[in-house]
Amino acid sequence: MSTPLTTSLLQQLRERQPELPEAQRNVVRVVLDDPRAAVVATVEQLAQQAGVSMPTIVRTCRSFGHDSVREFMVALAQDLAVTGSHLHRSVLADDSAQDVASKIVHAAVSSLTELGRAIDADLLDQVADKLAQARRIDCYSVGAASTFMASELQSRLFRLGRTANAIFDAHQQLVSASTLGPGGVAFVISHVGRMPYTLEAARFARAQGATVVALTQPGTPLAEVADLVLEVSVPQDAVMRVGTEAYLAHLVVIEILMVRLAQKLGPVATRDLQQFKQLLHKHGFDSAEYAGALDQKPQGHPGAED
Repeated sequence: MSTPLTTSLLQQLRERQPELPEAQRNVVRVVLDDPRAAVVATVEQLAQQAGVSMPTIVRTCRSFGHDSVREFMVALAQDLAVTGSHLHRSVLADDSAQDVASKIVHAAVSSLTELGRAIDADLLDQVADKLAQARRIDCYSVGAASTFMASELQSRLFRLGRTANAIFDAHQQLVSASTLGPGGVAFVISHVGRMPYTLEAARFARAQGATVVALTQPGTPLAEVADLVLEVSVPQDAVMRVGTEAYLAHLVVIEILMVRLAQKLGPVATRDLQQFKQLLHKHGFDSAEYAGALDQKPQGHPGAED
């Protein structure tokens, strides 16, 4: 039997962490960095994240008066239901500014670390091959977060010499789907993965012979429609349906995919990227010198107030 608890488990974890053996401190750190993720994690996952053995997880739970890991996690879940913050999954209402900064950064790092472990390299290569061979790539999205990602993807593809469009309008997505054909790729980005009109466009594009690639959570309706699914799984945000960690995870997947695509396209892609960078620099778009020159314009100079 566990001993009666007079204070919350989260509070006990914070207060007793410094006095614990190093291995158990590491376990407590992982739990406090992301208590909601810890509740649903396996003993093996917790041990891996903390860099300890699985018996150490059991000993840590017993240190706080719980006979088993399951009992500990039930208590933690109950504690979160009462004391958890609605501002962020890792932040408590009475946390200091330093606590907030540390917890949010650690939660984001933890999510990206898990993403790195879960990435399917063979699948990434399949998608990169399709993008390298595609006659046209149309990026579909819905909502603010996905639209930002689709625009970023389209821009990166364009810089690599791929014919690509970012399409956010429902009507235009259907028009695109009807014209992609066997040589085209519909790259659909939606973390939630349930918007009816985007699903309809994806189904229609596939029916016309195009390859449908989805960047979404596992198990969504969009994942079921797609030919190839790049899965992004992050803990649910306490405020937004698509939170900062999902943003970061999507951007990292796009970055990995674009670098791999550039490798497949070969030296031509690298040369074009360098030429593009030099062109922007020459015309002042990416040049610190150009910005300094604007600051030094004399009053009344044409364009000084633009």
